[in-house]
Parts: sequence; structure tokens; C-alpha cells
Amino acid sequence: MKVKLFKLWDSLNSSYWFLPALMTLAAFGLAFGTLTLDRAAGEAGPIEKFAWSYAGGPEGARTLLSTVAGSMITTAGTVFSITIVALTLASTQFGPRMLRNFMQDRGNQVVLGTFVTTFMYCLLILRTVRGEDSNISVPQISVTVAIGLAIASIGVLIYFIHHASTSIQAWHVLEEVNRDLNHAMKHLFPETLGESKTILKQRQVSEIPAEFDSKATPILANQSGYLQAIDEEKLMAIAQSQDLLLRLKHRPGQFINPKSVLVEVYPGEQVNPKLARQINDALILGSERNEKQDIEFPINQLVEIALRAISPSINDPFTAIRCIDRLTVALCHLATVEFPSAYRYDDDHNLRIITNPVKFTGLIDSAFNQIRQYGRSDSAVTIRLLEAIAAIASHTDSPPSRKALLRQATMIERGSHEGLPEEQDRQEVREQYLSALRVLK
Repeated sequence: MKVKLFKLWDSLNSSYWFLPALMTLAAFGLAFGTLTLDRAAGEAGPIEKFAWSYAGGPEGARTLLSTVAGSMITTAGTVFSITIVALTLASTQFGPRMLRNFMQDRGNQVVLGTFVTTFMYCLLILRTVRGEDSNISVPQISVTVAIGLAIASIGVLIYFIHHASTSIQAWHVLEEVNRDLNHAMKHLFPETLGESKTILKQRQVSEIPAEFDSKATPILANQSGYLQAIDEEKLMAIAQSQDLLLRLKHRPGQFINPKSVLVEVYPGEQVNPKLARQINDALILGSERNEKQDIEFPINQLVEIALRAISPSINDPFTAIRCIDRLTVALCHLATVEFPSAYRYDDDHNLRIITNPVKFTGLIDSAFNQIRQYGRSDSAVTIRLLEAIAAIASHTDSPPSRKALLRQATMIERGSHEGLPEEQDRQEVREQYLSALRVLK
């Protein structure tokens, strides 16, 4: 249930309609409240009690409210147009996957909601202003609040101009992605449902039945999409209640084809349509990836920004180097943490779930492969990659991790022979490569 709520909140948080819609509903409540205050003020009117409130007549109130409402809806349209332009620029320069970060920008949502809220509030108050043809009624407190909202909207507009010009700058985009990466690392490592390597050393692989492969029954996916999250608590409850052993075939971030194998269930004779539906419900699929349980997603975002920066159309190696620096910091941290095991046990220490966890060596390849391939013709990017490998190697003693780093360093140095035509550039890369080897060996 928690996973589904997180998915729902993520969808709402990535929309431009949810927060403005809530703020618009708040406008109805505010209008009702201020009109109630006006009615409670009595026939004498609040002007005698509050010197700061609106003191004009009905015609002036109607003109003021109409002017504010008209200007707010016009400004809202302008803000929306500027936002769409910013999204287009971001998609071109940083990649379409970065649009998710811009859609989650709370500042833009608040700005749009403020203008729409002020517009709606003014309309609601405007309908209550009556002139000479009937009993004169001017909701003075309500009109005063409308003036206050208009003043606040001016401040919000000034903020939006600054925010829009800042949000499309490379350093700001990198900081947003880096923040998502740090958040993902904080919540995913270590994985609380797994068991530490120390405990696992005391367990035997024989806990997995020898006939698992032959007698397990696959559960097929009933739809396609990216695996966004796995409700492991629900899977554990299913496996424990029916005395099952489940082996997951995918991890968050991977694309699931329809009718592909999601989970293998042992013993297979207990599989039925109800169980298949329950397991499908525990694996949340969506049209795009997110960082909730997918540490590779923000890493791939940084890689994509780096690739676009070193492309011939943009030719901005400094941004690519910034991306490498942030990848280095993240991988240095991940090199020191204990990755979750593939085995999940219930409270009675019975093996219930075998996952397909991400490995540090896989994250190394995700971070370096494409930048290495497309940045071989830039000596600064190539040298910074080797510096990054040396920095990461100093944080890990794991033989598989160091082997993966050595493989990347060797390919980087070898690629410089073809990518760099200048001998002096190749020599500088060679020196940095030898420096990285001293750390790795």
C-alpha cells in the first residue's frame, strides 16, 4: 500500500494541475470566509472598525476586481507560455528525461496556482457586489483581501522571472539531479529488508531447493512498462502466508515486456489466477522511470547531460566535467556502503524472496561506459574520467569493484589512441592512466 501511495504522490507531484487545483479550491474557502466576515460586520460596515480596509463604492469595487481578475488570467497565460518554452529548452539541451525534474518544480506550480487562485477569488467576490439598482452592498474586507492577493501576485511574478532564468542553467539542473541521487542513496542503502553480508556468510546456499528451476512456475506480466517500484512487504506477506519462495526476474528501472516473466514461484502447483494478480499488483509499472527504488536513474540522468554537453551541437566539456565530478562523489560513497543482498528472510528466518539487486560494478559501467565512448576525442574529459577512477579506487578494497575500475581505465586509455590526434594529449592521458594504475594495484 505504501508503494502505491508513493507512486500516486509521485504522479501528482509531477503534474502542473494538482497544486494549482488545490490552491483554486482554497480560493473558494477564502472567499466564503471573507464574505462571512463582511456579513458579520453588520450594516455599519467594517470600514468603521478597520481603517485599512477598502472604502470605495460598488462601481470602484467592480472595476478593481475586474481589473485584477483580467490581469491575473492574462499573466497566468504568459507564465504558462514561458514555462513551456523553458521545458522545450531543457529537453533540447539536457534531454527529455530531465522534463520530469522541471515538472516537479514546486516553484512553478505555486506561481501558476497563485495567479489562478487570485483570478478565481476575484470572480467569486465580484458576483456579490451590488450597486444602486438594489440594496448597495460592497464586501469591503473581501475587496481588501483581493488587493492583498494582487500585491502578493506581483511579488510572485518577480520571483518567477528570477526562478525561470535560473532553473534552466546547467549548474542548477545538475544540483537538482545530484539532490535526487543523494536522496536515492540515502534511502536505498542499506536496504532494510535484506540481510547483511556478515549474516549471509552463516547461511547456506542449500536453502534454495535443488529442484527450484524445474518445479518453479513463472508469473507473467499483464502489462508493459518500466518497473518503478516493488512492494516487498506485500510480496513477503504473500510468500509467508502461502509458504512460497519467490524469485524476482527484474529490478526497478528495467523495462517489462507484456507476457514476460516477472516472478518465479516455488512450489509451482500453488500458482493460480488470484496469486498471479496479487503478485502483479505488488510490482508497480509505469511509463517512465523514477529514482524511488532505482539508483541507476539519476546516474543515467547525469550521464545524459554529460553526453549532450560533449556533443558537437553543444560542445560544452565543462558541463560534462561537472557531471563526472558529481558521479565521482556518488560512486565514492557507494563504494563504502554495503549493498543489499539478494536474499530476503521472514521473521522466522525462512528464505522467502530472491531479488535481482543492483551491483556496484554495474553502476560503474553505467556511469562510465557512454561518457568514455563519446568523450574519447576530448582530452579534458578523458583525463577527468581517469582521475575519477583513481578517486573511487581509493575508497574500495573489493576485488570485483577494482577489477571493473581497472577495465574502465584500460579502455579509456586505449580509446585515447584513436580519439586524440595530438601526441602531447595522448601522453597526458597516459600519465594519468599510470597514476590510476598505481592506486588500483
